[in-house]
Amino acid sequence: MHARKTIITCAVTGNLTKPEQHPGLPVTPRQIATAALEAAQAGAAVAHIHVRDPATGRPSMHVELYREVIKLIREVDTELIINLTTGPGGRFIPSDDDPKIAAPGTTLLPPEKRVEHIAALRPDICSLDLNTMNSGGDVVINTPKNVRRMAQVIRQAGVKPELEIFDSGDLHLALDLIKEGVLDGPGLWTFVMGVKYGFAATPETMLYARNFLPQGAAWSAFGIGRAEFPIVAQAWLAGGHVRVGLEDNIYIAKGVLAGSNAALVARARDIVSSLGGEIATAAEAREILGLKK
Repeated sequence: MHARKTIITCAVTGNLTKPEQHPGLPVTPRQIATAALEAAQAGAAVAHIHVRDPATGRPSMHVELYREVIKLIREVDTELIINLTTGPGGRFIPSDDDPKIAAPGTTLLPPEKRVEHIAALRPDICSLDLNTMNSGGDVVINTPKNVRRMAQVIRQAGVKPELEIFDSGDLHLALDLIKEGVLDGPGLWTFVMGVKYGFAATPETMLYARNFLPQGAAWSAFGIGRAEFPIVAQAWLAGGHVRVGLEDNIYIAKGVLAGSNAALVARARDIVSSLGGEIATAAEAREILGLKK
């Protein structure tokens, strides 16, 4: 049994899950805020938030949508840890005729544009992707130079970066940035398991990644699709925190759609509890992560 309590993060809507895949996927600011609050009631201490265009359901980066989500959450819950994404804006789709030319669907933006909502809204945490990798038929690009530029804005805003690690190269880049002083150590880390061409969703991969972390680092892991709940158990057994949510997986069982984000959180809570763990409240998670209220 671990001496520490386990933080559950819920990623309520994400960037890639489509509304047609799940009828309950939150889209509007009120739906996203409600999903985060329901997840908190079920045991989540952290809500990881993307926003979407309310009219189309497509991913959005509009600062005012983030602002509205935060306002609606804080009207009800002042303790829940809010974690805003900075992932959108890094996707490149090469043209078939000339791969130097971006095809429709490319989202590449200047790094400062990808973190403007962080500077404006100053959430508790924001994700910081370090991966450059194949993603389906596209490429996600996060160059070391651009990561440094984003990290500078995040630091100036007084926000804690959550280092999202998709593969071993990302891990070593983050370690170098800590050595350089670009990022503060020992850091808050999240291992993304099961994305094709990234970390495999296996215990061996998780232990490999965990063993590179600086002493005292806080870390979590999550699995994509059917790996979601096995990774909850594996992360807890390896000493980490956990994440679930409709961003990562839409099923509660094989072929059965999850009723809500809260249902996924409740399942994660039950897994951790059945293994002998205890779930951290939002207030306890703030203390664990060194966050101010």
